[in-house]
Amino acid sequence: MRNTAGKNKNAADELAATDNIEVVEMDVADDELVSNGFNYIINKYGSIDVLINNAAVTGFGVAEGYSIDAYKKMFEINFYGAIRTYQAALPVMRKLKQGLIINLSTGASGFSVPYMVPYMASKFALETFIEGIDSELREFGIENVSIPCGVYSTGMADKGGHNADRSEITAEYPDFEPRLAALGTSMFGKMQEFDMNPQAIADGIQSLIDMEKGFRPLRYPIDAIAQGTDQEFITAKRKIKRKWAAKYGIDF
Repeated sequence: MRNTAGKNKNAADELAATDNIEVVEMDVADDELVSNGFNYIINKYGSIDVLINNAAVTGFGVAEGYSIDAYKKMFEINFYGAIRTYQAALPVMRKLKQGLIINLSTGASGFSVPYMVPYMASKFALETFIEGIDSELREFGIENVSIPCGVYSTGMADKGGHNADRSEITAEYPDFEPRLAALGTSMFGKMQEFDMNPQAIADGIQSLIDMEKGFRPLRYPIDAIAQGTDQEFITAKRKIKRKWAAKYGIDF
């Protein structure tokens, strides 16, 4: 957790008082804090059995309306944050030849939507990393899973700070405001219709942890709103990839 001695002290203290929970100061956007946090846990417990990459930020706006710096800030947490934790956890996982890494992605991780392009791009990058490194880690007995999840009421979108920051560019898009409002209304309406409780994600993570080693899927969608179309997309993509790989003579 970030700022355990500052604004998050009360939450950190409450968690630390709970059985089987140890709170460690860490910020996935900070190389040193990630390294220190993981080293502390590894030195104390000797291993990391499961790593869950859940930290993320989102934002809204036209793609052109984001400065390069704003794009970088999005990727710093959503993409590079996960890379940092992988690099911190993999040495001990490889040594012990076991480990499970679960990554929270997005339900649209195979395609993009307007007015959320930087966020989607960061998740595309994460999905590409997960898919590629999965083959590389197989010989070490390390399993690697992406959870493409749908729209849940977690409060992530309420924090702000990662929206388009070039207002003069955004002003050149006359239909932006009503279209963004329509997108928000649609997502919020679907959240209510399908009762998108974040507990479903926690239950899904527990299910993955409880699965027999060697039988965990690369992608494990949890999105009631998609009504199975997410799994349909994943299955079709996997089939096409296998055909492509066969043409190139590549063994994944």
